[in-house]
Amino acid sequence: MFETTKVGLKPFIAFIGEGFERIDELKHLKEVLLDLLRGEAVENLNLAGLDHGYIWTAVSSNRVFFTHCALRLKKSGTVVPRMELVEVGPSINLVVRRHRLPNDSIRKEAMRTAKDQPKKKVKNVGQDVIQGKVGKIYVPDQQVGTLPNKAKGLNQGLKRERREAKMKPNERAPKKQKIMSNSVWHSISRNRF
Repeated sequence: MFETTKVGLKPFIAFIGEGFERIDELKHLKEVLLDLLRGEAVENLNLAGLDHGYIWTAVSSNRVFFTHCALRLKKSGTVVPRMELVEVGPSINLVVRRHRLPNDSIRKEAMRTAKDQPKKKVKNVGQDVIQGKVGKIYVPDQQVGTLPNKAKGLNQGLKRERREAKMKPNERAPKKQKIMSNSVWHSISRNRF
């Protein structure tokens, strides 16, 4: 009937009754329970991610009723499904008997947090849901026209290859051969022998 809760699903916590807002003992109990049970606070909620809830009801000034319920999504005539509560776990009657509120100065000291200082704006860094932290890097424009052309010889070889590729195989120009003068020829032949 009730499946076990899945990892990553958040419980729904509800406090029902005006006692949690008006009576000091129940206010303190609410703070303690929220400290124990609260996970990560979320702003947007996917209903499919809710599968169970903890419901605390203030019955009187010193009695609280706890119920653990499963949340079931049922079809409704609208886009938002109807939610149904099914009691699955323990239900507990709590009576607040021995309660001593802390001294106001001690409580203020215990509740003190770091001052809310505005975070320093980090330039070119943002958050993305999928990738997490995303940064932008500044790369100046490349000035291609002003760069020295070191590959000039390579460009000439490419031009020659393109020109030869356009020519028919029969029309290809023979490679230029160096013509040696007679004096150079005689000097080479003398050194050979």
